[in-house]
Amino acid sequence: MIHSKNNSEHYKWGNQCDSWILKNTQGLSVKQEKMPAGTSERLHFHQVAEQFFYILKGEAVLYINKEKFLVRQGESISIEPGAKHFISNETDEEIEFLVISNPPTDHDRIEIKE
Repeated sequence: MIHSKNNSEHYKWGNQCDSWILKNTQGLSVKQEKMPAGTSERLHFHQVAEQFFYILKGEAVLYINKEKFLVRQGESISIEPGAKHFISNETDEEIEFLVISNPPTDHDRIEIKE
């Protein structure tokens, strides 16, 4: 089956951010996500899952273990299990990206109180 935002399960998270689940199996999760200007997620980590972010549109900032990374359209970044991280949109335009997790992050997200 061919998957897209048009035929995939959708949910909202954070401050009006969107996520479309393109694939979710026991070993792999692929989501397409969109974040409006000026939004960010909360600092967290995953005990087991490795994550890979690929920017489809715009410019994202990822904070990984207190280090700041600017990731532009067409670029990607990997996050190892245990790394404290969050993605942020610090621009005036929306961003869109793929987040691929191996294994999926269901029940493997630990938020950090700041």
